[in-house]
Order: sequence, then C-alpha cells, then structure tokens
Amino acid sequence: MSEWRPYTSRGVPVNSVISCADNSGAKELKVVQVFGYKGRLKRRASATVGDRLVVVVRKGPPEMKKQVFHAVLVRQRYPVRRQSGIRVVFEDNAAVLITPEGDVRATDIRGPVAAEAAERWPRIANIASFIV
Repeated sequence: MSEWRPYTSRGVPVNSVISCADNSGAKELKVVQVFGYKGRLKRRASATVGDRLVVVVRKGPPEMKKQVFHAVLVRQRYPVRRQSGIRVVFEDNAAVLITPEGDVRATDIRGPVAAEAAERWPRIANIASFIV
C-alpha cells in the first residue's frame, strides 16, 4: 500500500527528453515508463516531481548510451502547486539516476531539487545541494 500524497500536476510525459541532474556521466535521458502510473486507455503516461521512472541514456559516455536505468524526477517545468497555495516552477525537467533498489548512483546533484522529491526520497535529499 503506498502512502497518501497530495496531487501534483504531471508535467513530463513518456518519450520526453530530460536532463540528468547528477554526476553519473549521463547528460540527456529519455523517459520510457512511469512506475505506478494508472491512466486511461491510449492516454500517454506522465510523471511528476518525485516519481520513479525508467529512462534510456541519450547523451553521455559510450558505455552508458542506450542503457536502461531507473531515475527519479527532481525538477519539472510545469508548475507544481503546494498545499500552501504557492506554485513552484523550474527552468528545466531533470532526473537523478538510481539503482533498482532505490540508492542514488551518483555522489552529487547539480541544481535545485523539489521538496516533494526530497521528502519522498531521503537518499536524494542527503546529497542535494539545495532543496526548493
């Protein structure tokens, strides 16, 4: 049973190309699947901040290219409404690569991390430079 969390707008659909926000070597990621997405028939699955994704590395070192990894979305361009009523908008869509068990693959995260992602993934919160 998953914990309850407030609704946040899903701003990153499947097949989106997003940037990688960690120092694992990957530069661009393509979203292939969103874990736990339950939608309507023929509706494209989409992710929001804090969601677990399956991604393929588009740009990066040759040994990582075309490899499938798990990732967590840490920023999205589409506004995220918080319970306090404010809306948070980032300048790009970005994710952090993780292992299938949920550990972060890298040692550093570049740029801000949304509080929703940090709350849901404590290991990401530990290495984040700053949380918005």
